Amino acid sequence: MNPTRQQRLARAKFALPSFVTLLSIACGFGSIVISVDNAPVGDPSDYRLAAILLVLAGVFDALDGFVARATNTQSAFGVQLDSIADVMNFGCAPGLLLYCYGFAQMGAAHPTLVRMGGLACFVFVACGALRLARFNVMVGKTDPRYFVGMPITAGAACVASVVVAWPDPVADMAGAFLVMLLMVAVGTLMVSTIRFPSSKQPKSKAALVALVVCIALLALLRTRFFALFFVFYIGATLLLNIAWMGGWTRIAPPKVYEDNVED
Repeated sequence: MNPTRQQRLARAKFALPSFVTLLSIACGFGSIVISVDNAPVGDPSDYRLAAILLVLAGVFDALDGFVARATNTQSAFGVQLDSIADVMNFGCAPGLLLYCYGFAQMGAAHPTLVRMGGLACFVFVACGALRLARFNVMVGKTDPRYFVGMPITAGAACVASVVVAWPDPVADMAGAFLVMLLMVAVGTLMVSTIRFPSSKQPKSKAALVALVVCIALLALLRTRFFALFFVFYIGATLLLNIAWMGGWTRIAPPKVYEDNVED
């Protein structure tokens, strides 16, 4: 029996969020292909393009959830597909991008350093996968106003912002060690229990002022703005968590759930 037009439309509606997720995967895969192809060449514009594709993957990642909620088509299949996409787009793709960017030009002269760089990039990928797995099992068990650990999308954007700001590939040992430190540090933040504010924070005039300041800085600093943003984002979050440990409560600390063994 042939499906009716209404049934076909219903199926298409349920497929729409998954299609948006596939667009996100396409951006992540495109970033990987560009990174690998550019590794022996070291063209700064190609590295910047690979980083921008990761940002676009993040846009589609946010959009697929919006589409699912708007069309009331949330499903377990969509949740699993989204998690797989996140591992690829915000774990593997930025890890490979920073490996090619930071170490491809060092191969012949410093083979040991290249292996160390590969290990540091793997630490980032592994921490991102662990962060996603923890998030999936802790849904509904933590305060929705805060993420436990740095979100993997923010971690990917953080390391990609370095490539956007300084697209020339690393060609000296000092720069290579800085890339290694960056990957391990961001990976550690992702698996930490530090609370990072989420988009579910209550809106305020201070948030509006911060947005205006960010727009002004973006116009002034252009590509360097993103690296500066993540320095401030991480620094402010660490200071906030330290303040909570000292008993400061002017910004409400996260609620503690009794069944949350982590707390």
